[in-house]
Amino acid sequence: MDQPRPEKVAVVDEVRERLNSSKAVLLTEYRGINVDGLARLRRTLREAGGEYKVYKNTLVRIATRELGHDLDDLLTGPTALAFVPDVEGADPALVAKALKQFGKDNPDLVVKGGLLGDRLLTEADTKALAEVAPREELLARLAGGLAAPMQKFASLLQALPRNFAYGLAALIEQGGAPGAPADVPAEPEAPAADEPTVDEPTAEELPAEEPVAEAPATDEEAASSESVTETEAAAADEEPETPSAEAETAEPTQES
Repeated sequence: MDQPRPEKVAVVDEVRERLNSSKAVLLTEYRGINVDGLARLRRTLREAGGEYKVYKNTLVRIATRELGHDLDDLLTGPTALAFVPDVEGADPALVAKALKQFGKDNPDLVVKGGLLGDRLLTEADTKALAEVAPREELLARLAGGLAAPMQKFASLLQALPRNFAYGLAALIEQGGAPGAPADVPAEPEAPAADEPTVDEPTAEELPAEEPVAEAPATDEEAASSESVTETEAAAADEEPETPSAEAETAEPTQES
């Protein structure tokens, strides 16, 4: 058996290396597309993050078999491979969308299937991949879905102290919680144990004052009183009458 030529070996190694370093590869049939069309397709796929290469089917078959992939059914007719390199920002969905969009204006382009990682894709799978939202959009949706519960939880945490403050203020305005015991007045201080308490009588409890009865006069006091009375009467009888001044003045006037 003849040994393969070095050029073919180099191509097989290149295809194998590209397959190993790619997130995905889509196989297309470009029959009927001219050189200008292929140039536009390469440019479109490069802008989408892909790379478009044309290889002989026999060499691609050898490389895929060495990697354990069976793509023999897809390697018929003029075949070109759209590689999606495993680098930051490269998105297989964007490359599939670019192929779909180019195929609308160029019906001769047919996407036959491919590989997504180690998974074999059919023609229907590639069409479904083209309908998937881009990676950045999916990440944005995921971030939004994760952020929504967190934002809601944060809002609940903020509402708890605010609602508690409102409830406490309303409770204070209503005069306390229902069923709470009322304020108990302070009990008066008990008197000291060493000092006996004496209840002072009130005015109503005091006994009424009784009038003092005059004692009856004794016999000696009565006799003395009568003696004094008689003496005063005798002195009044013995006192001479004094002529009035008018009588004394009238007598000399008659004599003259």
